[in-house]
Amino acid sequence: MKYFITMALSYALTLVIPAYATQAAIQLETQLETQHLLNFIKTTQCQYERNGTLHNGVEALQHIEKKYQYYLDDIHSSEDFIKYSATKSQMSGKKYRVHCPDEAIQDSHTWLKAELEKYRASKSN
Repeated sequence: MKYFITMALSYALTLVIPAYATQAAIQLETQLETQHLLNFIKTTQCQYERNGTLHNGVEALQHIEKKYQYYLDDIHSSEDFIKYSATKSQMSGKKYRVHCPDEAIQDSHTWLKAELEKYRASKSN
């Protein structure tokens, strides 16, 4: 009986440990991607429009970081970070927009998703 319990525990651990390791790797990758996006916002030459007011990258970052901390428990992917922290005002419902030199004004969701895709592509090369 003791042998059976030992074998069952051993088998269970072979299933559980890889799952935790995979989840930890996903969490780490999400953190790295999110940090990249936060730095991207901070260093941008574009202006972030929130509720009709334009903000530089540092100002936008301060606001988005507050929202990021508030929604941290709901964020499980970089796409969640964008959705909850950097897409629209929770108060007014207005989408955040980005004004970049020599480019059409775009929704911040689109702008950040494009940067996330570039970042992921650069990691796979």
